[in-house]
Amino acid sequence: MNKLREECGVFGIFSPEKTELARSVYYGLFALQHRGQESCGIVVNDDGLFRSYKDVGLVNDVFTANVLNSLGEGNIAVGHVRYGTTGTDGRLNAQPIVVNHVKGRMALAHNGNLTNSFELRNELELEGSIFHTTSDTEVISYIITKQRLKSPSIEQAVNRAMDIIKGAYSLVIMSPSKLIAARDENGFRPLCYGKTEDGRYVVASESCALDVVGAEFVRDLEPGEILVFTKDGVISIKDHCGKVKQSTCVFEFIYFARPDSVMDGCSVHEARVRAGRFLAQEHPVEADVVIGVPDSGLDAAIGYSMESGIPYEIGFIKNKYIGRTFISPGQKSRENKVKIKLNPIVNVVKDKRVVMIDDSIVRGTTSARIVKLLREAGAKEVHMRVSAPAFVNPCFYGTDIDSKEMLVAHNHSLSEIEEIIGVDSLGYLSIENVVKIAQGKNCNGFCTGCFGTEYPTAVPTVARKNRFERKISEREDKNR
Repeated sequence: MNKLREECGVFGIFSPEKTELARSVYYGLFALQHRGQESCGIVVNDDGLFRSYKDVGLVNDVFTANVLNSLGEGNIAVGHVRYGTTGTDGRLNAQPIVVNHVKGRMALAHNGNLTNSFELRNELELEGSIFHTTSDTEVISYIITKQRLKSPSIEQAVNRAMDIIKGAYSLVIMSPSKLIAARDENGFRPLCYGKTEDGRYVVASESCALDVVGAEFVRDLEPGEILVFTKDGVISIKDHCGKVKQSTCVFEFIYFARPDSVMDGCSVHEARVRAGRFLAQEHPVEADVVIGVPDSGLDAAIGYSMESGIPYEIGFIKNKYIGRTFISPGQKSRENKVKIKLNPIVNVVKDKRVVMIDDSIVRGTTSARIVKLLREAGAKEVHMRVSAPAFVNPCFYGTDIDSKEMLVAHNHSLSEIEEIIGVDSLGYLSIENVVKIAQGKNCNGFCTGCFGTEYPTAVPTVARKNRFERKISEREDKNR
């Protein structure tokens, strides 16, 4: 784990008329591809008949023209791009999950991570539930289904399920006649909806996915809110709103979201520029040029330049046709990909005192390689500035930080980290200022637990995210 892995992305669409929806979901998922590159899936609802397809891979690889045509027409559709934090990767855990029960069908897609998934799964197994995946999304589907069997409607079942599931979840759920969106009480993960000119309602993790399908942004879901989309319009259920203080993951603004998205009333781009300005105030340095590490370091680098007066330049060219560094297994493979992925512009950095802006340092190995590239290109000094505080704690809400031992800032002092990554100086954004970068009308609180503050919820008593992966491997060994 050299860099953070993205979240998942969810997408849903409700049409008043039966039409071809798969391509719209495809475009929406394509816009959300940055949130997950392991697997993807689409389910289309044609008057209660669910057609689905999901597989490992990127959206444009999985959904060929023939696959999209096979999904046919429908009134409702949901989609998902996945990077798994709970459960193994692979087609087995691809979403959306489709459930058949005595009261009908349900398709569910989830972004986030439950904090009580382990306990709920144990309870369900003891009651006789049989799980087919290793993800906490299936736990959510079981809880909702149980409540549906004793509730008069799917939305009431979701409402009751929210009393049981804890942690981070943004959900899109499809029944035979309704599309439902739900956001957890803390609002850890983003979720918004919009409407097209022809009357379609669209739900997505980020507003950038609304743009690509021609939907005008209406608003974000409030933390704890449930929205129900039917042929009669939109119903809002707020039984879980206002119960706890909002604690949106601040790293959504620092890294996860696309800069052209607006979340909780705040432009992601503006938040990152503001982070760069704060960095310049907190960690000034005499230098000749400011550069950003593509892509999420670029906006903060612009902000640092604006505040400090040091010229901003494009310091790296990114190869757009190579996967992210964490995709390839093996340390040597990752090292090679860093060299191929980023190439410094020699004329920008040679004989210069360089301020390099990046969004985070996890283990420090990727940062060390990037600094080495600058040194080899002739940089006289390299001063690294990070648009987030140092990671010192694991995250239980969906970010891929599950062990303190893997975090360089947990095990080393600032001066030691400077030596490890090979920079002349290092500065992190303070916790005091990181919560100020997102300034919107609905930005009312942030989670900074991974930076060392108090967690906003009770943390899991069992924090193992892949406990079933080990059991599956043992079972396979016995059957050989």
